[in-house]
Amino acid sequence: MIIRIEQWTAKVAEVFNWVSAAAVAGMVVLTCMDIILRLFRHPIPGTYEMVGFLGAVFAAFALGYTSVNRGHIAVDFLVQKLPARAQSCVDGINDLICAVFFGFLSHQCLVYGGDLKTVGEVSMTLQMPVYPFVYGIALGCFLLTMVLAVQSLKNVAATIGQ
Repeated sequence: MIIRIEQWTAKVAEVFNWVSAAAVAGMVVLTCMDIILRLFRHPIPGTYEMVGFLGAVFAAFALGYTSVNRGHIAVDFLVQKLPARAQSCVDGINDLICAVFFGFLSHQCLVYGGDLKTVGEVSMTLQMPVYPFVYGIALGCFLLTMVLAVQSLKNVAATIGQ
């Protein structure tokens, strides 16, 4: 069961990572076009806002994939000295704490996005609604929560199995 959930979250994380990559590509193209058009005195209005929104998409949607591939920075020089069972236990506890934190963060982003939608918050130049991007951050945090929860369960299973 855990393996199927892990495979599903890994696939979803990969799709989210492609969205993240598209956001980076969009940031690059938009910034380059704005620079080029500025030379001809025709900058793209709202470039700063769009790069900010795309940056939020980039960061939030890359979280899950990076965690699946253990790409986050980890300082584990103390944990490396522990036996394998203790390492699995520490990793499981760490993953669980992080899953709770990002689950809470996801929930708070949903609440905040709802508030922004209710009041009709829009960006200054383009008048774009802000709440979809906050919901996107919530979605990225929720995926990370799922990945971390699965990793925590795997570590608990490894601890018990050893």
